[in-house]
Amino acid sequence: MQKIKDKKEKHTWSCQIMDELLKSASMYEYDRTGMKPLPSRYNKDEEARPNSHEPLSYTNKNEIKKDKNKEITASERSSSGKKQKEHKKSEKKKTVGKVDAAILIAAKNGVKEMVQKILELFPVTIHERDSERKNAVLLAVENRQPDVYEVLLRWNFMRDTVFSVVDNEGNSALHLAAMLRHTLPWHIPGHALQMHWELKWYKYVKESMPRHFFPHFNNHNKTPEEIFTKNHGNLVHKGGKWLNNTSSSGYVVATLIASVAFASYSNIPGSFDNAGQLVLEHDRRFTVFAIASLIALFTSLTSLLMFLAILTSRHQQKDFHKELPNKLAWGLTALFISIWSMLISFSAAHSLILERKLKHIAFAVYAVTCRSIALFAAAQFLLYLYLLQATSRKVPQQSYKVDL
Repeated sequence: MQKIKDKKEKHTWSCQIMDELLKSASMYEYDRTGMKPLPSRYNKDEEARPNSHEPLSYTNKNEIKKDKNKEITASERSSSGKKQKEHKKSEKKKTVGKVDAAILIAAKNGVKEMVQKILELFPVTIHERDSERKNAVLLAVENRQPDVYEVLLRWNFMRDTVFSVVDNEGNSALHLAAMLRHTLPWHIPGHALQMHWELKWYKYVKESMPRHFFPHFNNHNKTPEEIFTKNHGNLVHKGGKWLNNTSSSGYVVATLIASVAFASYSNIPGSFDNAGQLVLEHDRRFTVFAIASLIALFTSLTSLLMFLAILTSRHQQKDFHKELPNKLAWGLTALFISIWSMLISFSAAHSLILERKLKHIAFAVYAVTCRSIALFAAAQFLLYLYLLQATSRKVPQQSYKVDL
């Protein structure tokens, strides 16, 4: 609780510092926002400007073109070419040493409060680009920042000029969503869940805009689907291997629980009276034992079938979106229910046997016996929570990794 309190205090202080800095910020970099037309370059020398009111005849146009062609010599062409090359080199040097705008850094690192505040004060900053010609939308998609992307979606922009932007390699937002960096982008365990959230992120970006909104090909004639398949091939392989290992462990435990549950349900505790009725039929503990044993048997068999379906799956790319994660979630859910049902049935049955003997230490015996199984359940429960979070969320959780 203290760590959460400290984080909230730091977050509040950061927002206050940001507000003060933005209040003192200047608009000197954004004086040409499109609200005022630029001054004409012909104001000083109107005589040098062609008369727009008198249309040129066809003969006059040909004469002007011939005169211009005569004036340009081969040496001037070579010198102009050299000047263009030098100009490009100087531009590259400038872009290398240029510092990115604040909104670009905030979008890259997922600081949605700063992005929203900057856009409220300086809406024109949405057109800022970095050295690779990427704006805030492209950086948010590339660095897997769903909160920032949702803020940009809610903002009242002209989407044709903001969301359809491409970088210097012709990559749109959908192309960048299909790419995968060397480091795993999402803070969630397991390669299968990483692949699950990669597919969710790609489909979320794709469905956030109308169909055929994003450019289909980049400068390398690659579509987003081709880039996604190529970049995520290794992750699909690792995700399938992780699923097989996890399912194998769960399969073994589910088989043991099913065997124990079937054996305990077959050997009913207590004896029968002369009429063939159970002596313990009206005992509440016997009712608990019967119901818990039946639940443990059916849920363990359900878990066993789910894990078997995962082990026999082809582990294709599309299967990681819904099919495989849902099967794993159902398998783990049934496994945990069967574990606790088996423990309840075990305790209820032995409470009937130890009713007169070792009555005072019965609970200690149950605790020691169930400790190993409870430890396994506790070790897998965190994974189970992550799995439920991954399958229930429409948009993946934001990554808080800071990269300045």
